[in-house]
Amino acid sequence: METSVERTVFDSAYEENSAPWVIGEPQPAIVGLEQAGGIRGAVLDPGCGAGEHTILLAKLGYDVRGVDFSRPAIEHARANAAAQHVAARFDVADALQLTGGPYDTVVDSALFHVFGPEDRAKYVRSLHGVCRPGATVHVLALADVEPGFGPRIPESAIREAFAGEGWRLEEVRLSRYRGVALGEPAEALGVEDGALVDLAAWLATATRL
Repeated sequence: METSVERTVFDSAYEENSAPWVIGEPQPAIVGLEQAGGIRGAVLDPGCGAGEHTILLAKLGYDVRGVDFSRPAIEHARANAAAQHVAARFDVADALQLTGGPYDTVVDSALFHVFGPEDRAKYVRSLHGVCRPGATVHVLALADVEPGFGPRIPESAIREAFAGEGWRLEEVRLSRYRGVALGEPAEALGVEDGALVDLAAWLATATRL
């Protein structure tokens, strides 16, 4: 049965500096979203991890808040912001029980795909509660369409999660997600250990009704 990734996995990854999703810069797909005008107003970065996207958007003048349920992740994010002299807001918070807002844009980079079906439904309800009507939710999630690593999901997982009342799914398209191939995943992909790789990902956009 498909289940959510345990919180301890994330705490350990940040404590040991072994997180394959920490690449030291924002995801190119998220940079492209911003450049295309896909981000506006008050922004929530759920599952912000080391804070790359919150920091990027704060630098660009957005009203943005990054949250993560991993305290070590938030500690990393705050340290990263301080090192870059960026005033960015970070809080320890559970994405399944969000508070605050209302937000105009949500930028989910690699959070949605860590949840099992039950928690995906809780997460989408949680997002609905903190988004204002007309808000845009962007989801970048690892796709199961080619070899890779991490919790890859089918397109149907996104479509089912946003199929309920209160949402309009605008688009789901293939994109790429950049990660670090470590150990067995590097060997399986035929790259050097620690190499940056661009993995297949879904980039979905939904509107909160």
